[in-house]
Amino acid sequence: MITDSLTLQISTVLFACAVLHTFFTKKFNELARRFPEGSARENLFHFLGEVEVVFGLWAALLIIAMSFIHSTETAVNYLNQVNFSEAAFVFVIMCLASTRPVMHSANSAIDALSRLLPLPSGVSFYATALIAGPLIGSLITEPAAMTVVALMLRDRLFSHQISSKLKYATVGLLFVNVSIGGTLTHFAAPPVLMVVKPWGWDLSYVFSNIGSRALISTILGTLATIVFFWKELSVIQIQPAQSGRQKVPFWLTVIHFGFMILTILYHSHMAFFLALFLLFLGMAEVTREHQSPLKIRESLLVGFFLGGLVTLGGLQGWWLKDIVGSLQPNELFLSATALTAVTDNAALTYLGTLVPTLGEKAKIALVAGAVAGGGLTVIANAPNPAGYGILQKGFGEQGISPLGLFLAALPPTLLFMLVFAIL
Repeated sequence: MITDSLTLQISTVLFACAVLHTFFTKKFNELARRFPEGSARENLFHFLGEVEVVFGLWAALLIIAMSFIHSTETAVNYLNQVNFSEAAFVFVIMCLASTRPVMHSANSAIDALSRLLPLPSGVSFYATALIAGPLIGSLITEPAAMTVVALMLRDRLFSHQISSKLKYATVGLLFVNVSIGGTLTHFAAPPVLMVVKPWGWDLSYVFSNIGSRALISTILGTLATIVFFWKELSVIQIQPAQSGRQKVPFWLTVIHFGFMILTILYHSHMAFFLALFLLFLGMAEVTREHQSPLKIRESLLVGFFLGGLVTLGGLQGWWLKDIVGSLQPNELFLSATALTAVTDNAALTYLGTLVPTLGEKAKIALVAGAVAGGGLTVIANAPNPAGYGILQKGFGEQGISPLGLFLAALPPTLLFMLVFAIL
């Protein structure tokens, strides 16, 4: 692992540049429109305006800098030490979760639950999608839940003429609910997964200390949003998701969920689930009459984003670790929530496992803070880039504003913090 101060300082500067870059993607897209379509400058600024390429781009600069400071061999050795399993897993699970059989099943389940609520269709769909969807992430993992719910919202809510305020409130609520909603179990949320083995946490421990509060907060946050936007949501007519021609055979749905379950069970074994994914691609080609086009490009962009994030984030321990180890539980909870906004929350909790002096209350506070802040920015939680990539076209050519996302996610974030503090 790299230990010299010059490389570590450069990595932190590049990491800060990448974070700032995410706030300027909107400006780059505006610049792109000033040049002739298809020109080199137009393509360049469009490239710089893609959030998904930001961290991969700055990570590439880090590898180049590392090659000059040390050697190409040193840079390659560092890349060999970086764990890209999470990036590869999100790529694969996003592809699997966005297939027609999985989406058909998810939409059918949401429709069935919605019909049980004696409310207008827009309200009942919103409540079911934003509560049940993220909480199901505790079983199928957060990236899968994010993909499924974001696609449903894009196709069934954002397709209506709704206000920009409702769009931002929905994205902010979705990101926060997915971040905290995966804590009902000990294997679905990346920041929880990082600490389970080192700290000996099991399902009951995670649920009783974090998940139960997340459940309450998810429900309260969604209901509060519905009350605030009741007038707008109550007039929206949500139609059944699938027509008869889009239905798929039951046996094919079972096979798809089988691929998802195996991928989830062996998510830490990249060689296995990538080989499994290649087998899935062959199966999808054979059954293409029952398939929608696979979202390979979108999933690859998200994987590229996360790959760049872990490449840069892996060298930030030299300053984050001291902060984590020097704080009391309440201070750690607040600091972890804030730090998560500018770094991946799984990386933050991983650094916590390297601090031997953390007490049990401090450990809980660290993980709770990490999931609390998981919706504030696109880089805060691993599934966020997936949701961002799916929903950003609903916000026009300029996409989702980082500041708008932060402000929209702040109320449900503060709600979870309050629930955690009180209970």
